[in-house]
Amino acid sequence: MQDVALQLFLILFLVAVFAGFVDSIAGGGGLIVIPAMLILGVSPLEALGTNKLQAQFGSASATIAYARRGHVDLKKQFPMAFMAFVGGILGAIIAAYVPPDILRAIMPFLLIAIALYFAFKPNLSDIDSHQRITPFVFGLTVVPLVGFYDGIFGPGAGSFYMLAFVGLAGFGMLKATAHTKLLNFGSNFGSFLVFTLNGAILWKLGLVMGLGQFLGAQIGSRLAMSNGAKIIRPLLVISCIAMATKLLMDSGAFSSFGAFISRLIGG
Repeated sequence: MQDVALQLFLILFLVAVFAGFVDSIAGGGGLIVIPAMLILGVSPLEALGTNKLQAQFGSASATIAYARRGHVDLKKQFPMAFMAFVGGILGAIIAAYVPPDILRAIMPFLLIAIALYFAFKPNLSDIDSHQRITPFVFGLTVVPLVGFYDGIFGPGAGSFYMLAFVGLAGFGMLKATAHTKLLNFGSNFGSFLVFTLNGAILWKLGLVMGLGQFLGAQIGSRLAMSNGAKIIRPLLVISCIAMATKLLMDSGAFSSFGAFISRLIGG
């Protein structure tokens, strides 16, 4: 049994390294980690709670890496991170009263729309563009709203932050990625506190996976800083499509569509 436990820890540690790598660049780490835990026998409740624990290490690691290179000013952006934190707390509290099936039905199509935006919008680069709303309004509205979603459901929150930073705040791709990780940490930490009180967390496994997340995020953030929009843009598109596909598969949409086509063919 001890060998099985060690093997489980090792596999999920490696999964967390990969998730931290991907998440630090494009987001979507949760949809790598949670299915892996479920496949390996972790209960759904413990998988969700443990994910909130380990994900903080990845977002914190990426934030530190980006801040060291001057891509995000932690003191200046603290109010936004706090608003994300508040949004995450409120979302996690409300989560028990919101039917998750509604969110699962809507999210894939929003993620596909984000993927299409980043895939086909011209002139996306690391250079800042036109700012459509002020930082004050952005921090007071968009940030807590996405943080609220992160607390309720989670998948794709990083993509929504990215879309908002690029489309509304006028950030370049690398700057948007750096700021997204800081806000991800805020909303993750807020929902984690609520989950600690209400849910089951496998602390030893979560801390081991957190180490993997930390290492993976260091590698991913450095790669992003070296290559900028050239790597962030395609990985973001791939991540959004992968998350949308996973959510559609979980909802049984593909099976329903296949059955519908079969009925049409069969007459």
